[in-house]
Amino acid sequence: MGKLKKSNFIEGAFIATTCIIIAKILGIIYVIPFYKIIGEQGGTLYGYAYNIYNIFLIVSSAGLPLAISKLTSEYTTLKEENKKIRMYQISTKIILIFSIISFLICFLFAPWFAKSIVGDLSGGNSVSDVTLVIRSISFALLIIPMLSIKRGYLQGHTYIREPSISQIIEQAVRILIIIIGSYLCVYIFKLPVKYAIVVSTLAAAAGGLVTYVYLELVARKNKKALDLDVTPEVKKKEDREIIKKIIFYAVPFIIINLANNATTFVDMVLIIKTLPKLGFSAATTEFIGSVFTTWGVKFNTIIISISSGLVVSLIPNMVKDYNDHNNELMNQTFNKCLKIVLLIIAPLAIFMSSMSTSMWNVFYTPNEIGAAILKFNIIVTIFDCLYIIINSVLQSINKQKIIYISVIIGQIVNLALDIPLMTLFSKLGLPAYQGAVASTLACFLVATSISIIYLHKEMKLTCYETLKVVPRFAISAVILVLSLNVFKSFLPVSSPNKLVQLVNIMISGIACGGVYLLINFKNIKTILPEKLLKKLKLSE
Repeated sequence: MGKLKKSNFIEGAFIATTCIIIAKILGIIYVIPFYKIIGEQGGTLYGYAYNIYNIFLIVSSAGLPLAISKLTSEYTTLKEENKKIRMYQISTKIILIFSIISFLICFLFAPWFAKSIVGDLSGGNSVSDVTLVIRSISFALLIIPMLSIKRGYLQGHTYIREPSISQIIEQAVRILIIIIGSYLCVYIFKLPVKYAIVVSTLAAAAGGLVTYVYLELVARKNKKALDLDVTPEVKKKEDREIIKKIIFYAVPFIIINLANNATTFVDMVLIIKTLPKLGFSAATTEFIGSVFTTWGVKFNTIIISISSGLVVSLIPNMVKDYNDHNNELMNQTFNKCLKIVLLIIAPLAIFMSSMSTSMWNVFYTPNEIGAAILKFNIIVTIFDCLYIIINSVLQSINKQKIIYISVIIGQIVNLALDIPLMTLFSKLGLPAYQGAVASTLACFLVATSISIIYLHKEMKLTCYETLKVVPRFAISAVILVLSLNVFKSFLPVSSPNKLVQLVNIMISGIACGGVYLLINFKNIKTILPEKLLKKLKLSE
């Protein structure tokens, strides 16, 4: 917790992405012992709680860190220090009110939420069990939103390292409590699994509290750099303007995140209501729903973390270039984001899709349905990442209207296609649940296409620099898939030994990844931080 250091776009994106990936990898590794302790039905119950929690978390705070980051960068660029400090103070008060309201709604209306999820489904988790875990996770809503304000303020000053490290701290504390707590509940105290889920959901609040203390200490030691040693002048007219801006900037980010979670939530509800009518048992239906909402998306979060890291660094840099009217730098940043999606996110998703069966078997109980959903759903994540980044660019340049339009149309597409596609897939002899995957893909494609067309026509942001690398990427992607198939032909990827399968995944990843990097090395160099290239002695 020494002196804070600023980061440029690429360096900031690299730091943020690295820390988020580490946090997400921790979030996958702990699943191995946790899933073994709680089992499939316990895993489904855990997923129910987190889906409701995520919706409230998004409404109460998801847009605020990026909105605060954007406003901090804007006021810093315009040298309006008084407004910046007032904005920080006001946003802290606003989020405290929202946190309390969100907690009360989530806690008091938990039975209604539980009933809306489970409905009349019998043979699975009860409404009372779902109510219990929703109430236990609601306590995190009192802490995590406050934490988001501190992260956003630091990121807005382009201090990326400490907020990024805080995510690792939060995840580590949460996981430690989850593993120890669930183990004690099930194996030592011989309690029902639902109590292990209660402890595991309460871990979110504990992790947030420890992290909040860490960032508070960082802020206190760097008061001058953050202008927190200044007593701002209170001006009611300015305060009203600041409140309007906070709301104006936060709402689009909330809508982007809410739309993402709504897509998952809609899939889960419609899967639970549709699949039993197509011949699936209650247990299988609940399991499929949990793959879509919790266990399958654990792998997706590694890929999405790259786009999340990009957004953290993208917002303040794009805001600065926009306020400086530097369209050339904006276009460069835009293309760097697209190149990262194409050159890093896409091949990672292709690799994980190809190894879906082995990956599923390593972390969970072998299950053909789970692996099959993961295989296709993880490819959809490429378009999810693109969707997040493109909308963040629009938000950075104050084009909120097009965000609303694209998000609403995308959600309508998903809602309209979910049941028809599941029914169609079933009639065609294909797995009905893959219809939900196809519906989500259509949602992201339509929404992203609307936004990209607008950026090109109205803002003159082009994809030409990115399009130049597409042919080489396409060739390397084909080689990557062929190489993986070669490895799978002689490596025992279906071994019952989890360690053997994990080693095989690592060998395949290193070997095939090395081939891919050699083919795309020149292009990948352009999106890596200069400091890293110098350390590796790769800079020209």
